[in-house]
Amino acid sequence: MTHTDYSLLARQLEALLDGRDWLTNSAQTCAFIMQQVPDLNWVGFYLQRQPELLTLGPFQGKPACNPIPFSKGVCGAAGRSRQTQRIDDVHAIADHIACDAASNAELVVPILCGEALWGVLDVDSPLRGRFSAADQEGLEALVEVFVRSSELPDLPLAW
Repeated sequence: MTHTDYSLLARQLEALLDGRDWLTNSAQTCAFIMQQVPDLNWVGFYLQRQPELLTLGPFQGKPACNPIPFSKGVCGAAGRSRQTQRIDDVHAIADHIACDAASNAELVVPILCGEALWGVLDVDSPLRGRFSAADQEGLEALVEVFVRSSELPDLPLAW
């Protein structure tokens, strides 16, 4: 498996995100990760716009499932727990939501504004076991760059 220099990618992403607009930055972040990180088939944001529900945001890849309740799938687990989910084999997860049958591994990073969940970054790969601890740390760092570079809108409801 190829080593990815996430510290270099973080610096490049910081330079790319030249405005504070969260929508532009989320689209740019997806495209950047899809282009720079090998062996991925889907990268995208799911946003929390209603309690216990994630709604599809900007992404790169095939059309995706929408919406995703907190009660289902890897994205739902990240939303519920507010902790990164790194799954070597999504087919071993009983409530996995299969949007693309080619996806075999998944990494989902929650995006928090203080204590509130703003959304998640979902990254899929056709390779089982694709994501290492280093990938998790690197992708979490890229999410931090996105958050620092963006004015994230307030959640529409106080939940």
